[in-house]
Parts: sequence; structure tokens; C-alpha cells
Amino acid sequence: MSFLVKQLGLVDYASTYEAMQVFTKDRNSQTLDEIWVLEHLPVFTLGLAGDASNLHSPSSQIPLVQVDRGGEITYHGPGQIVIYLLLDLKRLGIFVKELVSRIEQALIDTLADFGIAAERHAGAPGIYVAEQAGVTQEWVGAKIAALGLKVSKSCSYHGLALNVATDLEAFKRIHPCGYEGLKTIDMQTLGIKDNIETISQRLLEHLQKQLMPS
Repeated sequence: MSFLVKQLGLVDYASTYEAMQVFTKDRNSQTLDEIWVLEHLPVFTLGLAGDASNLHSPSSQIPLVQVDRGGEITYHGPGQIVIYLLLDLKRLGIFVKELVSRIEQALIDTLADFGIAAERHAGAPGIYVAEQAGVTQEWVGAKIAALGLKVSKSCSYHGLALNVATDLEAFKRIHPCGYEGLKTIDMQTLGIKDNIETISQRLLEHLQKQLMPS
């Protein structure tokens, strides 16, 4: 199974969101699956289940965009790896729940490559820092990666976001994923100095491995 990988760089959220919708609407059974790797200009996004009041400290510099993915509110900005998975799930033979699990595993494996132990939390989509040597108790349980998916006509779009060297102050303006007091962390704060391109490539490799037929 092959994927067309597109490296889009630093891009505006709204235009990218629209492009994903158009791609999914226009694709057919012969359309090659695509993986878009990028960073976004600062933006808050609110999912279908989202409560706008979870943006408790709005910023005139950071727009809020209502989107059709699942989940609550999150922040995207420079220094965060965003990967959108535009996949024909029926053709891949993957159900949504399994896709979420595979994305989570790719994130866990990527973080492990850089010496960070991470884990799932039941009922709270995303990836969280696990207890481990060298990490202060303050950051145990902090969220380091987010997921948000939408499936239309058995095809997925949206995807995941991994905090590498992100503006953590922006997360303080929201209740991340609707959880008041949930801490958000990035790899840089945990001592990882590798550049975002290196980490992005490793994450892409793990994702492609997870998406291969088992």
C-alpha cells in the first residue's frame, strides 16, 4: 500500500481545512491516499462536540475556527507537527477505532525513539507523558499529542498533532480537550533538542508502518 506524502510547510488552517474537505468530496475508488505533513499558523479549533466556553481567554491574535472533526478545543501553531491522514478506510480494511489505536501507537513509538515514555488515557483521546526517570512529577500525565478525526464516505481526514517546540502559553487560554486544568507539554520542555524535521520524519515512518495491512 502506497501513500502520496506531501510536505506543506507552515500553512494557514482555514485554507488547508477547505482543501481536505474538497479532496475527500472529490475522491473516488482510484484516488491515491495522501498524508499531509505541515505546521499551522496559530489557531484554535473547536470540534463538533466542543463548547466555545472552553476558550476561556480569547486572543485577538489567534482565531477560533469551528470544524467538523470529533473532539473538543485545541491549539495549533508553529513548532507542532500536524499530520493529516486522507485515507480510504474501506480500501485499507481499517475501522475508525482501530485507526485511532494505530495513530496513538505511532505517536507512542515516535516518542520512545526520543527517550520519552508516553501512554493512552482511557476516555481521553490523545497521548500523555508517562511516569519515568528524568521527568518531574509536574509533567506526568501532561498531554503531548492530540487526535481529531472525521470520516466521510468511509474516508478519513484530519489527523494528529505532536507538540515539539510549541507555544505552551497558548494552551493556557483553553481547557484542552474540554478538561479544565489539563496540562500540555512539548518535547522541547522535556529536554529533546532534535529538530522538528527529524522528529517529523520519524513520526511519518511509524505512521506508514502502522497503516500497512497486518
